Amino acid sequence: MSGETEGVQAVHTFKRWLDHSLAAQGAAMFLVGTGLSALFRPSEHPALWVIKGALYTGIALAFLAAQRRRAGRAAGTDQRGVAALSRKIRHGEEPHDPAERTAMRGLVDDQLRQIERGRRWLPYWLGFMGLIAAGLLALGIATGSWTFPAVFAVGTAGFCTWVLWMRRRSLERLRHMDTALRPAPGHEDAYAAQPSQPGRTRPDS
Repeated sequence: MSGETEGVQAVHTFKRWLDHSLAAQGAAMFLVGTGLSALFRPSEHPALWVIKGALYTGIALAFLAAQRRRAGRAAGTDQRGVAALSRKIRHGEEPHDPAERTAMRGLVDDQLRQIERGRRWLPYWLGFMGLIAAGLLALGIATGSWTFPAVFAVGTAGFCTWVLWMRRRSLERLRHMDTALRPAPGHEDAYAAQPSQPGRTRPDS
């Protein structure tokens, strides 16, 4: 029984380390990117797998770092603080420290605005991905080489479904935390007195 408990604790420790460390995330992305290159391009030289994996990892890390910096400005904390707040959002853990609640409110408001902005472009993105998959599939059928287009179409459908599912989960978690951070009846004045981050508004829903 103690072995299972230690295993669970080790998994939680690893996940927390992965949440906080960009280096750990970069290593995981590099391994995945290199593995996918080897899977789909087995005839290429292994050095190309490594180069592609490093390139994809660099792009992903640059995007992730920029996103964390922007979230940090919204929450008024550093990147490690953003990672800790994001973990609490995922687990539905409401902070009790006033300063942490203020930072959490800034992060929640910022992420809700992001989702709202992304909602406008989501149908166009889904349509674009569908057109690419359909075009490759039609081209493959016409040329008699449809294995890769079929795999790509299935992968695209799965990826788009995953994006929609993750978006819905994130929205549910953020709305839950937004509701939890609202004051109890009769304490609205204290809520209004909380300092606001520049350039943000509290969502009404």
